[in-house]
Amino acid sequence: MQLLLMALAPIVIIIFYIYLKDKYEKEPIRLLFISFLLGAVVSIIITTLLYYAFNILVPLKNELSIWEQFKQAYFVVGFSEELSKFLIVLLFAQRRKEFNEPFDGIVYAVMVSMGFAATENIMYVMQSGPATALARAFTAVPAHATFGIIMGYFMGKAKFAPNKLYLNLLGLFFAALFHGTYDFFLFIDFVPGIWIGAFVSLAIGIFLSRKAIKYHQNSSVFKDDFEPIS
Repeated sequence: MQLLLMALAPIVIIIFYIYLKDKYEKEPIRLLFISFLLGAVVSIIITTLLYYAFNILVPLKNELSIWEQFKQAYFVVGFSEELSKFLIVLLFAQRRKEFNEPFDGIVYAVMVSMGFAATENIMYVMQSGPATALARAFTAVPAHATFGIIMGYFMGKAKFAPNKLYLNLLGLFFAALFHGTYDFFLFIDFVPGIWIGAFVSLAIGIFLSRKAIKYHQNSSVFKDDFEPIS
């Protein structure tokens, strides 16, 4: 039970953080919970199938090859995982009438991402113990959140723009790019000190995520309803 709580604690913290950042028109708890569950179950299933397909198409031939690890990081892992989340936001959340402002893209994408991260985190922590739980609480879990925020930023804009396809795909592209970059520096651990690149990419992702949150908060169509009357 303790390991389970340690695995889920950072997930819960990030969910509440994003929920509180949705200042002006909060999403229904029911839809958030469904998004989380879809991320925890359906996105894992989609990712597993994509892993299987990619490993047939682009099998890992040499673990000590930078090029092979590049393909694994960006295509097998980064693209597969972000595509699975993207499809759920696109086909479930973005179509809802409750998705009525750009910030909602961030909210739903993070909920799906945290569902995915919860399942992944539980598996890793149950297998490897408290040290892994602590490490992932400050690395992999916030990384998944930043990928979700970056994707959701563009998908939130896409809902209300004429060029929906372009913006949606841009969200998928940048989420997969940041995810792939983060993993790439961790995968090539045979290069001494290169792992620092993962934390640099995470720091950049967090910086851009905060910018994205603030931008959609400031451009909310519901903001004026909460402005004090002078």
